[in-house]
Amino acid sequence: MGARESEQDAELGLRCDEVLHYLWDPIGVAGEPGARDEYRSYVPEVLAMLQDGASEAAIADHLQRHAAETIGVGAQLRRARAAARALAEWRAWVDGT
Repeated sequence: MGARESEQDAELGLRCDEVLHYLWDPIGVAGEPGARDEYRSYVPEVLAMLQDGASEAAIADHLQRHAAETIGVGAQLRRARAAARALAEWRAWVDGT
């Protein structure tokens, strides 16, 4: 069972990284090959939220807060909601639900 959980965690972590880079992307670097790791530091927090069953709204709020307070860009709630929706869908897929 532990190996299966590790596979699920790895898969969800990978998908989380992709969603943050390609969908959330608050500074618009998704098209830059050298910026592929720009949001990687946010993956552990978001992954933990997904594993804990956080709602889409909570994840969107978390991403929006990071965009505004940590990154310093204006309100981008639409991007945060789209990313949270995709993350929730990946969580369901990885969990098999």
